[in-house]
Amino acid sequence: MADGLQKRLQQEVEKYKALQKEYQTVISSRQQLDSQLTENSGVRDELNLLEVSANVFKLVGPVLVKQDLDEAKQNVNKRIDYISGEIKRLEKTIEDLDKKQDVQREALGKLQQQFQQAQVKAAMKA
Repeated sequence: MADGLQKRLQQEVEKYKALQKEYQTVISSRQQLDSQLTENSGVRDELNLLEVSANVFKLVGPVLVKQDLDEAKQNVNKRIDYISGEIKRLEKTIEDLDKKQDVQREALGKLQQQFQQAQVKAAMKA
């Protein structure tokens, strides 16, 4: 019986480790999006300071291409909207992974108790 419990315990530990790895990946993506949002918000603020007649250039590969100010503002706002949407999606994923980790921790705790009880019983019989 202890062998079967030990196998189940190992499987549950592996599941928990996989959840933690996925959680770290999602957190990393979330942090990257946060920095992109901050950067784009700064660009938007700078574009809002410019006069209508100001020249705006966009870096395309190694070349600077002249761009309309309104078009530049629209592009940045679209990017901010997209990034914000991705952040909301990742927040939901993080929430779900938190719940899954809690459930997995609980299951691990129960299995560990069962395993320890089985070991104590086996030791008492010996």
